[in-house]
Amino acid sequence: MHFGLSEEQQMIVDTVRGFVEKELYPYEDEIEKTGIVPKELGQEIKQKVIDLGFYAANLPESVGGGGLGHLDFTLLERELGRASMGLAVYFGRPSGILLACNEEQKQRYLLPAVKGDKFDAIAMTEPDAGSDVRGMRCSAKRDGGDWVVNGTKHFISHADIADFVIVWVATGEEETPRGIKKKITCFLVDRGTPGFEIRPGYESVSHRGYHNCILNFDDCRLADAQVLGEVHRGFDIANDWLYATRLTVAASAVGRARRAFDLALEHASQREQFGQKIGRFQGVSFKLADMITEIDAADWLTLSSAWRLDQDLPANREISSAKVYATEMLAKVTDEAIQVFGGMGLMSDLPLARFWRDSRVERIWDGTSEIQRHIISRELLRPLGS
Repeated sequence: MHFGLSEEQQMIVDTVRGFVEKELYPYEDEIEKTGIVPKELGQEIKQKVIDLGFYAANLPESVGGGGLGHLDFTLLERELGRASMGLAVYFGRPSGILLACNEEQKQRYLLPAVKGDKFDAIAMTEPDAGSDVRGMRCSAKRDGGDWVVNGTKHFISHADIADFVIVWVATGEEETPRGIKKKITCFLVDRGTPGFEIRPGYESVSHRGYHNCILNFDDCRLADAQVLGEVHRGFDIANDWLYATRLTVAASAVGRARRAFDLALEHASQREQFGQKIGRFQGVSFKLADMITEIDAADWLTLSSAWRLDQDLPANREISSAKVYATEMLAKVTDEAIQVFGGMGLMSDLPLARFWRDSRVERIWDGTSEIQRHIISRELLRPLGS
């Protein structure tokens, strides 16, 4: 692993950061106040990304994507993490799980998603099945030549702007050494399909403008052509996607933490109290030292995990370590940045209070901190027979 960026990687970082600062930062305050990203603004951001040549940068060149590897794409996500998620979602990173599409599905879903003509959303979480994915109750049963789906999904990110949803549902049961487990199948479901409803979700204090939704399936009929991958093998195609989401969360946390740190550092170098800059006081300077140390540690954990994926090395434990460390680091750094500013840190004049609130959900979605620690400990103990 090289500890410096190549010329191309530096170009990715500079280009994305410049885009974020110029095209996204100016709208953040308004989105924070209204909780809504106007449709026209979202489309404008998307088109600018397409013109920039960065849309679908995570997907292979063979399908029209940018062909970035895991490390390069993690650098991109790190820079996007500096901006409001409600705006950054329009940067356009279709789910890599769409690479499992068959030839017909590629024409209907994958290629339009790469071009920016269609937007996807992922639906797995349910009211009674969060971390316990196998406990999902949303199910599909055979009826004639179709599948009939009934049930509910919730906390489905940006489904309100999606043209289709990639959804996992239970389609049977199987006996295992640990008892009966549900068989899971993945489906592609178009907005407007009879029996399928996308409703507004809960009002969250984190990531205003980036909405969660509730999906209701009421005798929703889906043909075999809507099955993504193989029947009952839905988790087989989810593994790569789960890697990607954990890495994305870790990278975004690092980017947002660096933005918070930059604000605190600048303030500490300018603000005067008791006749000198507050950065000269040990109580502040030591905070800055601890903040940058933790940010750098999280950054290298995240980048090294992405590098391992590019080298086809096992990375499950490393990615979970990056996710849990980076998200918990973000909570500490945003809190300390506010402390450096004092009362002003909580005012809406600065984005720090927003970063503070936004940081809370990072330890929950895409696998809670507890689930990440379970993965890490399992990877350590299994080789020893425990």
